[in-house]
Amino acid sequence: MKAYLGLYTARLETPARSLKEKRALIKPALERLKARFPVSAARLYGLDAWGYEVVGFTLLGNDPAWVEATLREAARFLAQNGAFRVALEEFRLEAFELDGLI
Repeated sequence: MKAYLGLYTARLETPARSLKEKRALIKPALERLKARFPVSAARLYGLDAWGYEVVGFTLLGNDPAWVEATLREAARFLAQNGAFRVALEEFRLEAFELDGLI
């Protein structure tokens, strides 16, 4: 049996003119994402830059199709519900054997 870990990372470009303004755009968008989808999300890089930030979220499950579809739906939600532009994005899906645990 396998478990599947999906990872999504994105570079978000913002019109913000300060770090406080940028945080006010990105942090609520990630909170809405976590409230709607079963993902763990984090601000990863660019925290001290006002024009962009790299964010990511993950999802673990036993059905690779569900993990991938949910990640893609969550990515669309993030792109459509924020005052920023998704400049770059990457999806990954990794399989892990659970045989030693069963």
